[in-house]
Amino acid sequence: MIPWLVTLFAHPLTILVVGLVTVVGMIVVLRMNSFLALITAAMLVSLLAPGAPAEKIERVAVAFGTMAGKIGVLVALAAIIGKCLMESGAADRIVRSFLGFFGASRVPEALAAAAFLLAPMVFFGTAFYLIVPLARCFGRLTRKDYLLYILAIGSGGAVTHVLVPPGAGPLLIAKNLHVDLGTMIVAGTLLGIPTSLLGLWASRLLSRRMVLPVRPYPGETEREPPADDQLPGLAVSLVPILLPLAMISANSLLTALVPPGGGEPDRSDFLAGMASVMAVLGNANFALLMAAGVALVLLARTRGLSLARLATVTEEALTNCGVMILLVCAGGAFGEMLGMAGVGKVVEPIFPRGGGGYALATLWIAFAATMAIKIAVGSSTVAIATASGILAGVDTSSAALGCHPVYLAAAIGTGSLVFSWMNDPGFWIVTRLSGMTETEGLRSWTPWSAALGVAGMLVITLAAWLVPLG
Repeated sequence: MIPWLVTLFAHPLTILVVGLVTVVGMIVVLRMNSFLALITAAMLVSLLAPGAPAEKIERVAVAFGTMAGKIGVLVALAAIIGKCLMESGAADRIVRSFLGFFGASRVPEALAAAAFLLAPMVFFGTAFYLIVPLARCFGRLTRKDYLLYILAIGSGGAVTHVLVPPGAGPLLIAKNLHVDLGTMIVAGTLLGIPTSLLGLWASRLLSRRMVLPVRPYPGETEREPPADDQLPGLAVSLVPILLPLAMISANSLLTALVPPGGGEPDRSDFLAGMASVMAVLGNANFALLMAAGVALVLLARTRGLSLARLATVTEEALTNCGVMILLVCAGGAFGEMLGMAGVGKVVEPIFPRGGGGYALATLWIAFAATMAIKIAVGSSTVAIATASGILAGVDTSSAALGCHPVYLAAAIGTGSLVFSWMNDPGFWIVTRLSGMTETEGLRSWTPWSAALGVAGMLVITLAAWLVPLG
């Protein structure tokens, strides 16, 4: 009996079930912090996985540190950039400029576009907090379409939050699936645009069926936006966002044109030299460091802050992002332990291999797995960490998938959008800041989020079919 039990608990699928039950049980049943759930699951999986007993706990810490080395600097620098955009008024300038560009008749499109641009840097909750006062203002002026404005913010911000680095979730997916960051940025943006447009369409349909009034906050004062003459110009406001994206994408493009070890004989020396330079300048850590420096200078010049105050702002940003870094690194360690347990090799046969319909089936399986985890635990980041961790041990090369692995990464991201309800922190951010009741949130935001995730997956499926890039 004992050998049989040992064999059972040593099987990768049993280890996978133990890990998933631990994560879901601790978060949903015990109401534990997501970091504790993920790191506990990682240790349990490591104990059950093969290896020397003395190393089983230590390797969890090593995997945690490895993931911190991969994404910790990026998330921290992105948090500094986001904080500076908020404090300097640059984020307000971007939102107002988008409203001016689209015009009064296109307020939903303007709100969505602003959130689409800001969310990867300032994270979805912060972007929503920043833009919702404008939605409330327009809701009072028009006396209609307030729900449309709220969902429009989600149509832009929620999509890039899960698809475009340097958001923590997309960073983790890219690292686990070995997708180049520049490719993830470009593909996530291109796939996110039609997804956001479909989200806006769904927002209009839902807004016609449900009226949401603009309610005053009980006992609270709303954030007062700064005067227009106190804000920096649009061009300088966009630099901290566009600079790192351009540098990283340029590095990825040149790397594709000039592979490591030198280009083809007909490649020019200039192109090869540019590739060498961009290998340094376009490194994601360096690019975001430069952007953080620009953002700090912008904040100092706009608000006239001293060096001591700048240091305080930086410290506040790093404090706020610390929990996110811990969560993502714990998710990375959990995924690494699942790989050591051999889960990837066992689940790999579930995923069809080859091109055409096989590739599309693989994407939908990954989407469904992420969706199921998201519905259970609520957190998009936890769902992304768990699903991408399971797939980290699977052969996700273009040859095996039948399409570029960036589509698989995007499928995981959109799966984490589906069915945001009362166990999702994002649900409470949206309902509390918009003035919705819980019932109104369940009638509007929850079904809308499901539609947004499915719409995104349909976009990904079509793109992978038409342009597999494999």
